[in-house]
Amino acid sequence: MLLSFVAATAASAQENMGSASNTIDEVIWVVGDEAILRSDVEKVRVQMGRVTGNPYCVIPENLAVQKLFIHQAEIDSIEVNEDQVNRYVDAHISEWVQTAGSKEKLEEYRNMTLTQIREETYDLVKDNQLMQQVREHLTKDIKVTPAEVRHYFKDVPADSLPLIPTQVEVELLAEHPKVRQEEIDRIKDLLREYTNRINSGEMSFSVMARMFSEDQGSARQGGEMDYMSKVDLDPAFANVAWSLTDPGKVSKIVESQYGYHIIQLIDKRGDKLKLRHILKRPQVDQRDVEAALLRLDSISMDIREGKFSFEDAASTLSDDKDSRNNKGLMFNVVYDETTGERIRTSRFKMGELPSEIARVVEGLDVGEISKPFTMIDKAGKEQCCLIKLKNRIKAHSATVTEDFQILSQMVRSQRCEEFLDNWIREKQRTTYVRINPEWVTCDFKYPGWIKE
Repeated sequence: MLLSFVAATAASAQENMGSASNTIDEVIWVVGDEAILRSDVEKVRVQMGRVTGNPYCVIPENLAVQKLFIHQAEIDSIEVNEDQVNRYVDAHISEWVQTAGSKEKLEEYRNMTLTQIREETYDLVKDNQLMQQVREHLTKDIKVTPAEVRHYFKDVPADSLPLIPTQVEVELLAEHPKVRQEEIDRIKDLLREYTNRINSGEMSFSVMARMFSEDQGSARQGGEMDYMSKVDLDPAFANVAWSLTDPGKVSKIVESQYGYHIIQLIDKRGDKLKLRHILKRPQVDQRDVEAALLRLDSISMDIREGKFSFEDAASTLSDDKDSRNNKGLMFNVVYDETTGERIRTSRFKMGELPSEIARVVEGLDVGEISKPFTMIDKAGKEQCCLIKLKNRIKAHSATVTEDFQILSQMVRSQRCEEFLDNWIREKQRTTYVRINPEWVTCDFKYPGWIKE
């Protein structure tokens, strides 16, 4: 069972930390060579907030199971991606800060500095990511055939089949209004000014980033980004970043898909760099937005009059690279928890669409083209859009013919859980376990912790 990380409320965090601070630490479980401390249980209890069942039974058992998987990771030489761990940590901390109301309030509730919270969360997230990778590694060869799926669901009553929510297929034609040269010049002048102030010692790069960078995620950290490899970054940004050799030196201005940047090298570790940057995005003139909307309106009229199809227009005129090569059809990337793979599909649940597109889709009939509208794309740029609702699959009970992939994943997921359940029970049998007497009265999911 993976531990979830749900932001605790202020009241529960204070209560939990209060109980932890009054507890004398001790070893309560030993699994193999690994010890579980009373403080480990308290830390996870604070991180998880509410727990189904007795937390002093559920949490140590979860940690014990985790120890089994982490030991297996050492045997199989499985490692986690540190960049991915850091992204998860950042997301959790941002959520907690938002729930608490501010960084200072979070520190007060947790009775820890933000650095301490981050270090503690990093270890918890890293262990959970490692555990997940081992689960995926152990079950990677488990397959299910179409015959198994059909047999599994053959006798399942219709009202017991999973409900598939409404899904849609959407085609997109997008245009980015061109930014005027005077606006580009203004942005570059600002970045040159920042560079001069940094180089003169008037102000540090990190302070300037906090004050002026439009990358909200890194600006809070003084412009700092986690260690990243070249393939993780925009190509133009990466080329300039990898040309830097002197830590502290400010790069030339570089244009990426997100806007304009200046970059500073902090450290190099193998094939990864730790950088800080300042991002400024040029603003589009409203006159150019209106002109783009008029062009799209004209295109939609030509499509309705049969001069060409939406798909032909999207293939030749759209600025959206992801959908243009698919005749405008948008693709959704869905994470399959049972395989650890990312699956590409043209179907979206309404909540998976960008909010601006979802609002427009709600009012369209199948085959209908929208009026032109504006939205912010994933690079943070304003774009003008037309969409066509290609298909709407209404909510329904799953069927093998229509929803085979979903049902196949369900069957495989059950097979994986059965395999892992047996694996854990076998590991319990062959692994040294010692539990303090006060902790042995629990009704454990896996009774094999208590050895006769």
